[in-house]
This record gives sequence, structure tokens and C-alpha cells, in this order.
Amino acid sequence: MGSQTDIRTDERKPSVTGHFKIARVDHWVKNVFVLPGIVVALSLQPDGLEAGPLLRRIVLGLLSTGLIASSNYVLNEILDAPFDRLHPTKRLRPVPSGQVHIPIAYVQWLVLMLAGATIGWMISVPFLVTLVVLWVMGIVYNVRPIRSKDLPYIDVLSEAVNNPLRFLLGWFIVGSGTIPPVSLLISYWMVGCFFMTIKRFAEYREIGKPEVAGNYRRPFRFYNDTRLIVAIMFYASISMLFFGAFIVRYRLELVLSFPLVALVMATYLSIGFKKDSAAQAPEKLYEEPWLMASVVACTILIVVLLFVDIPVLYKVFPASVQTWSDLTRLPQ
Repeated sequence: MGSQTDIRTDERKPSVTGHFKIARVDHWVKNVFVLPGIVVALSLQPDGLEAGPLLRRIVLGLLSTGLIASSNYVLNEILDAPFDRLHPTKRLRPVPSGQVHIPIAYVQWLVLMLAGATIGWMISVPFLVTLVVLWVMGIVYNVRPIRSKDLPYIDVLSEAVNNPLRFLLGWFIVGSGTIPPVSLLISYWMVGCFFMTIKRFAEYREIGKPEVAGNYRRPFRFYNDTRLIVAIMFYASISMLFFGAFIVRYRLELVLSFPLVALVMATYLSIGFKKDSAAQAPEKLYEEPWLMASVVACTILIVVLLFVDIPVLYKVFPASVQTWSDLTRLPQ
């Protein structure tokens, strides 16, 4: 019994491992949301960089984005520790379990930011500015007096705004002379809200007790199953509305991707209903084979449709030549 007690005590001492864990390098997989910005920019700006310089910018861009994300994660781990202690599993995280020296963690937060910003500056000024906004949103989300993660609905909107910011980072990796279509950025933002709200829904169901859930995450004092499901449907609808607007204006071929996009979203929603749902920890979604298969198929199809023209679609879906004035004009 004595040796077990000693082991438990050692695990609660600050350690290099604890400081490495709070950077959440395993969460860098979320930077996959940078890649659509790269692909769309290449499809809309075909006369861009050569392969060599582009590859270098992609590597540097993903590295700098990961470092900024880790800086935000460190801050999140520090400031969420009092709430994580009330969660059945998150209480074992490095900070609430005593494996992190807090003053050093704040230094770690700043060093990661400076490293990411320095690398980002090597790409372009617009890329660097977007990185800084991504970092500032980490402060808005975590730090009082704003701490947007404590406000119902604002918590999801402010966290999911990282989606269009990552898209912009991908776009600026390719070039900085233009900005992407606003309709696509809004769609990307809203689909992020869709995913984040499903995460909230899965957490709320997993905890089971509203009072316990409310102590862990303040918006759970307002949320319930019904409100979360309604929000999920709202974000899904807005996302697809603006995705459709982008398709009609810029790339009609993408209309063929709608069935697979819908399949991905429906599959993700079904995962939110599972016990111990992977939606609570997106870095574990690779354990969901049906989701991974639908995501891969959808991604491949979208990439193909971005670069392959299908002229017949413009005959099937002809542009209207009538305007409102045409419809309301009185016959002569």
C-alpha cells in the first residue's frame, strides 16, 4: 500500500511530461481545417506558387498554427483547472492533478505564441495577422472579464470562429493578394458551431446531472437537451445555406457533394448520442470508422469537383435571366 501511495504522490508533482501534455500536441490534428483554405485557394487561383515554395509555406504554416493552438491550449488548461476538478474524467488532467507549475505554464503560453508568430511572419503579414487574431480569440474565450466560454451560444460561436480563421490561414499560405468568399467563411464558421454544439450535447448527456454539468461548464445551467438539439439544427441549416450560396456563385460542380456532406453531418450527429461519445474529444474521432470513411469520401469528391469542370451541370441548372423588374413589369 505504501508504494502505491508514493507513486500517486510522484504523479502529482510538476513534471516535464505534465507541461508537454497541456500543449495538447495531439490536438494539432484539428489543423486539418487549414487544408480546405489551401485547396480552395489553389482552385480559385490556379496561377499561384510553384510546388517547392508552396510546400515550404504549407509546412511552416501548419507548424506555426500548431504552436499558436498549443499556446491557447495551455491558457485553457490553466484557467479551466477549477472547473475540470468537478468533471469525472477531466479532473485527471495535468493542471488539476498537480502535474504543472503554474508560473512556468504562463511562460510556456507566451513562448509558444512568440514561436508561432515568428514562423508565421516568414510566410506573410496577412498570415501573421490571422495567427494573432487566432491567439487573441483564445484570450477572449478563456480570460475574464469576457470569458466567452461562460456565455450560452456565445461560447460556441466564439470557439467555432477558429474554423474560418484556420481557413484564412490556409488561404494566405497560398497567397495574400485576395480574401476568400465571405459566404464560404460563414458556412465554415457555422459548420464549426454545428460540431461544437454536438460536443456540448455529448458532454451534457454524459455527465447526466444538470447541477453537476452546470458547475463544470457554466452554459450548462442554461442548456438542456432540447435547446442543444435546436441549436444544432440551426447551425446546420445556416451552414448549408451559405455553402449553397458559395456553390451557386463560384463552383456549381460542388452541388454534387451535397449528399456526402449531409452524410458526414448526420453521422457526426449520431455519434453525439453515443455513450462516452468521441464527439467529446474530437482527436479520438479516428476511432469511428463510418465517420472516417464518409469524411474521406466527401473530401476526395470535393477536391475533384473543385478542379474538374462538368459543363452539363450548367445546362441542368441554368442561370435565371429574369430579374424582379422583369417579373413585375406591366405588359406594354
